[in-house]
Amino acid sequence: MFSFAVRPARKGHCGRGSKALRSNPTNLWVAAPLGLICLLLFFCPVELHAGKKKADSAPAVDAANARTRAYFDITKIVWPNPPAIPRIAFKDLYTGEKVDPSLYGKHKGKQTWMDRLAGAQPDDQMKLTNIPFQLIRTYGVGVDSKGNIYAADQAVGAVFVFDPKNKDHVEMIAHGRQASLDMIGGVALDDDDRLFVADSKLRHILVFNPKHEAIASFGTDDLVRPGGLAIDRENRFLYVADTGNDVVDVFDADTYKFLRKIGKPSRKHDQTDPGTFADPEGVAVDKDGNLYVTDTLNDRVEMFDADGEFISTFGKNGDGPADFERPKGIAVDCDGHIWIVDAALSMVKVFNRQGQLLIYFGGVGNYPGQFMGPWGIAIGPSNEVVVSETFPGRVQVFRYITDAEAAAEKARRESELEKRAGSTGASGANAGSGAPAGGPSSKGTAAASPTPDPKKDFAAQ
Repeated sequence: MFSFAVRPARKGHCGRGSKALRSNPTNLWVAAPLGLICLLLFFCPVELHAGKKKADSAPAVDAANARTRAYFDITKIVWPNPPAIPRIAFKDLYTGEKVDPSLYGKHKGKQTWMDRLAGAQPDDQMKLTNIPFQLIRTYGVGVDSKGNIYAADQAVGAVFVFDPKNKDHVEMIAHGRQASLDMIGGVALDDDDRLFVADSKLRHILVFNPKHEAIASFGTDDLVRPGGLAIDRENRFLYVADTGNDVVDVFDADTYKFLRKIGKPSRKHDQTDPGTFADPEGVAVDKDGNLYVTDTLNDRVEMFDADGEFISTFGKNGDGPADFERPKGIAVDCDGHIWIVDAALSMVKVFNRQGQLLIYFGGVGNYPGQFMGPWGIAIGPSNEVVVSETFPGRVQVFRYITDAEAAAEKARRESELEKRAGSTGASGANAGSGAPAGGPSSKGTAAASPTPDPKKDFAAQ
């Protein structure tokens, strides 16, 4: 704010000043507005800043409503996009134990003698108690008979156990508690809910009972760097992708006895002969006992029968939809489709046994259905598809819509179309008027409408 003082005119000065103003009218026109402005600044400061006060007094934004409008309904995320019959639906994601804000309380910091001497007040400091564990670098995943999700986190040194029915309840099989866990990777569960965990640094497989108690360890004499695991529940085989040996080791799932090796190592990771591996990462078994292996550095999938005999292979290096760029985790669903995690392309791709791409989804990102360094994949008894990510640690859950469910949905849609066409045709007959000559009738239009085919829909994406 400007301020000024008015001094009384001294004798003789007023006359000269008045004369000056009279002799130069321009001075009068300049002085008058300046004086008016000064008076306004002095007496009316509020009005001059009214614009600023109005801006400050604007109504606050409702954060809850803005958040609701900014986010989308994740329950509507499906693949392929409507109106095609969906085959994959996003369900949920997990990042670790529940974060309770009450754990982060403030307390007064401790004063030193200098602070007390100076009369300084201690600052409020954040006190952290019972910090919840979060996923950081997640690798192998599995699902037990109850639908609980197991996720091995290498950075935390623990296997997280998530209960989809109670998301607030998270158990942990942790290093220093149930067992020594150094560099855990692949996991697998058998039909008795025994948990098998591969530790690539300790070079063995750990076994836990359904109570999460360690009951056995084996494989140190045969394994170099174990990775992905798979269990053949019919033949009682445990398959271990030994990335360090470039082979797949086979153990008895009940006695833990070593049985044989499948495949042979590539000498310098430059061989692509059938049955040759270069850093195999993932293994999976179908209902017929056939073994599927992601031959990671060769960017392909190799198939073997239960006796370890080579069957076929598919895939090649590239960034196309049907190509691979470092395939890692692999799983087989109840209809025999092969689900493969493409780590470098951050995608999940689904193939049939002939190597034909059926559908794919993903891409780099943090939104639901996108991935950042995906590694493991598992399919549970209720067709839940679990995918892990390594940076940052996260587990996403999807739902596979089976061939039977897709066929039922197709039949339902066809029935609705027939009913609609019949209803329209009956209305036209009662009205006594048909379609114009040469023009399509209502029934013809309905018949000509394309009907979604679950097989084609799956393959088209």
